[in-house]
Amino acid sequence: MAKTMFGNFDFMALRKPAMILSCLLLLVSVGSLITLKLNLGIDFTGGSIIEVGYEQPVELQPVREALERAGFADAIVQHFGSANEVLIRLVPDPEKEKAELSSQVIRVLQDLGESGGVDVRRVDFVGPQVGEELTEDGGLAVLYALIAILIYVAFRFEYRFSLGAIAALVHDVVITLGIFSVFQLDFDLSVLAAVMAVIGYSLNDTIVVFDRIRENFRKIRKHSTIEIVNTSVNQTISRTLITSLTTLLVLLSLFFLGGEVIHAFALALIIGVVVGTYSSIYVATTSALLLGISRVDLLLPAKEDEETARP
Repeated sequence: MAKTMFGNFDFMALRKPAMILSCLLLLVSVGSLITLKLNLGIDFTGGSIIEVGYEQPVELQPVREALERAGFADAIVQHFGSANEVLIRLVPDPEKEKAELSSQVIRVLQDLGESGGVDVRRVDFVGPQVGEELTEDGGLAVLYALIAILIYVAFRFEYRFSLGAIAALVHDVVITLGIFSVFQLDFDLSVLAAVMAVIGYSLNDTIVVFDRIRENFRKIRKHSTIEIVNTSVNQTISRTLITSLTTLLVLLSLFFLGGEVIHAFALALIIGVVVGTYSSIYVATTSALLLGISRVDLLLPAKEDEETARP
């Protein structure tokens, strides 16, 4: 067996505890998605977005309190880019026109008089119908991506590997969404984009592992299926961890330094990278093992001339 930075660590010995952990996380995630649901942002529910600028840095808490006193208790207030810029998100109000809502908010901010004058940079409105279409289209995008991946992996490898890859991707997506549901984090279009990126990232790791397993099935003749899978994981773990760690360094920089607006996007990717790395090692390979993958399934067919040449 090939030596790696982990030597010959028996990853597959932990596959049963890992699957138990995955099942528990999936149960919690699915339960939360059914009961608490996702805390959908204005991109999906509809509403108004108002971006204002101040001459000096402004504290958010006085702004939130002033809006709450004015009847905007559901308003989401956050810095946008810098401490001098504030982004306000308002849920739709069927009894008021969007122009009236934005005017009231601007008056509240001007009356507050925090950090000098208020400069209105942008006022956007997303209708409930548009939000509903985005919700449906986003769900279909994830579904179509999974179907395309199922076909691709089945064509390139073998149907058991294909089902294992899909199991890992569903695992990653559900747990990522579940964490957003459990903690009621804002779920908007940027987070949906992060979830789609997680699908691609996780699949890339899984295919690297599967490709090495296929090679070793054809090269190694005297070891069991689990031993070959374990060897393959050991041979690819260095590449997997280096890729994941360098990606996490960038994402952590975005999370801590990129401002509040990009927090949800960066957090979704951080969760996805961690869970995706774990699932490529345990969920995808264990699922293929449970489906009965073996060396015989991946052997190349013997050429006819080679068969006749044998004594």
